[in-house]
Amino acid sequence: MKKSLIALAVLGAIAGAAQAQSSVTIYGIVDTGVVYTSKALTSTGGTGSKFSINSGVIQGSRLGFKGVEDLGGGLKALFQLEAGFNNDTGALNGQDKGTTNLFRRKSVVGLGGNFGSVLLGRQTDILDDVSQWTSVQDFGGVTGSVGHNFNRLEGTRTNNSIRYNTPDLSGFTASAIYGFGEAAGQTSNGQSFGLGGQYANGPLGLFAAYYQSKLGTPGGTNASDTSILGNTSFAGHGNAGDTALKTFSLGASYQAGPARLYGNWSRTKQPLAYTSTLGVTGNLQPGSFTVGSFNNTKADIFELGVNYAVTAPLHLLASVQYNKLTFADAGSDKGKLTQFNLGTDYFLSKRTDLYAFVSNLRAKDAVNPGVFGDSLGNTGNQTAVAVGIRHKF
Repeated sequence: MKKSLIALAVLGAIAGAAQAQSSVTIYGIVDTGVVYTSKALTSTGGTGSKFSINSGVIQGSRLGFKGVEDLGGGLKALFQLEAGFNNDTGALNGQDKGTTNLFRRKSVVGLGGNFGSVLLGRQTDILDDVSQWTSVQDFGGVTGSVGHNFNRLEGTRTNNSIRYNTPDLSGFTASAIYGFGEAAGQTSNGQSFGLGGQYANGPLGLFAAYYQSKLGTPGGTNASDTSILGNTSFAGHGNAGDTALKTFSLGASYQAGPARLYGNWSRTKQPLAYTSTLGVTGNLQPGSFTVGSFNNTKADIFELGVNYAVTAPLHLLASVQYNKLTFADAGSDKGKLTQFNLGTDYFLSKRTDLYAFVSNLRAKDAVNPGVFGDSLGNTGNQTAVAVGIRHKF
């Protein structure tokens, strides 16, 4: 009897230890708002007001799983799976565009320890991480169209990638990523890579990061950079292995009492940009490698902003973005986009907040892409208002 009790006690201790050494966390975000747009392009080519329910106004709605297992000696096994969904329809995010990937936001496995971490799979680069020092932290997708979708600060995934992250070195962390094009005998075909670092010390935050990607086979079918993956607009413009995107970002953030002040600059180049033949008046907007945006050879994106905590739960927000564009049209035509944003964010708890934003996006000698992607189709101004709720679990 005593032996049986001892055996049960030992088994219980082993099971408890094993459970303590391995953990899995289920998490998610549900973010949905009511959006009013003053001018949006209609099916007849005109413009009109639009009301909509938008999922992911600040942060994309998602469901994720992440886990860690202690392997001993300071070594840990890591994994993270993250699926995006549209809360307004219940569909997988991207499903309406033909994307059926379940874990399209993130799908990685790797090892971590005193050396840092190494992760394999589909993931973002450090440009997504450093967005905490920009307007993406406060306004999220509201500032995407004017430039943050273009310079990758909104977070663009790299398929078939390996990423190394350093440990925290007195506030400094760095990261490098490499995306395999997976084309036999053609190492540069579909290849991508990036690197950068950030420094956080008390109230100060600094970052610098670079990313570059190349075309895959015609249509980008094996491009590791998902912003050009499967894009048919490259047909006849460049060859597999040609550099399609270069982007560099530099910025700072400083917490001065109740106010977080930030500023940054990004330069994005598209060496294969060509003149559009869509017949749309004026030049076309920047974006993620579509026919209607690919004629921008260079974009310089500047940003200033502030997050002021009136009280612990109530924050007042403001930012401005200026995007100076150079087009591939004859004479290297210039254009610009300027967006002004005001907002408030009220935290009902650590997990739930209410927000309200108003943004005005102005275009000169360029098509206005729309604050939430509802393009004007030509040069003009657009105002958008969003009121919503975000819950994290």
